[in-house]
Amino acid sequence: MSTHERHNRRKTLIGFVSSKMGDKSVKVTVPYKTPHPLYHKVINRKTVLHVHDEKNEAKIGDKIEVTETRPLSRLKRWRVIRVVEAAVGLDIVAVSEKDVAEAVPTKTTKANVTAAKA
Repeated sequence: MSTHERHNRRKTLIGFVSSKMGDKSVKVTVPYKTPHPLYHKVINRKTVLHVHDEKNEAKIGDKIEVTETRPLSRLKRWRVIRVVEAAVGLDIVAVSEKDVAEAVPTKTTKANVTAAKA
């Protein structure tokens, strides 16, 4: 049996990167739908996977394909195959206290603005 055939027996899933946990690690949310056993309404469910990202190429919001692998750590049992679709317009930037203070008016900033206008 060649290695190619053995790799084809592994499960592959497509999900969305929900968190970057650290270097070479991401959390991937895999959504699926299942009927309720009694009421037969379709319920949205999700599975969260801890995934190994060797090249650090996945970003939050990306749609990626993952495959099963040997245990890489206590929780990581999956690895990234490829980025199916990159996230659009999700640039996460840290906000400092100074930025918040400039954006939100307070009593002291209101007094300074009215004094400057006069």
